[in-house]
Amino acid sequence: PAHELKEVGDQWRTPDNIFWGINTLFGPFVLDLFTDGDNAKCAAYYTAEDNALAHDWSERLAELKGAAFGNPPYSRASQHEGQYITGMRYIMKHASSMRDKGGRYVFLIKAATSEVWWPEDADHIAFIR
Repeated sequence: PAHELKEVGDQWRTPDNIFWGINTLFGPFVLDLFTDGDNAKCAAYYTAEDNALAHDWSERLAELKGAAFGNPPYSRASQHEGQYITGMRYIMKHASSMRDKGGRYVFLIKAATSEVWWPEDADHIAFIR
């Protein structure tokens, strides 16, 4: 699949050149946090069915010995069986709690610095033009 935004909504694919540039600077990435399986950038990944927000990323990264990459969905918050599966506020909240437990997490997100979910407590922020 092409994984272009107009075709697949939340399941777009990070362009390879952007991923490899970020991976070179901040990787090595060993876990893709948000993928449909076909658009995964790492051998280990979570799909929507896995619900990344229900997992301990730090534990998984300790096993894999690397960093996590995420190009998260921007859809409105939604739940499945009482657990959030989307929503940037919940994604960033989970990322913060996982960072506190250990591990390195790099997100490719839109530069929406006025949004309530913006990661003010991030260790590092880089803007891509």
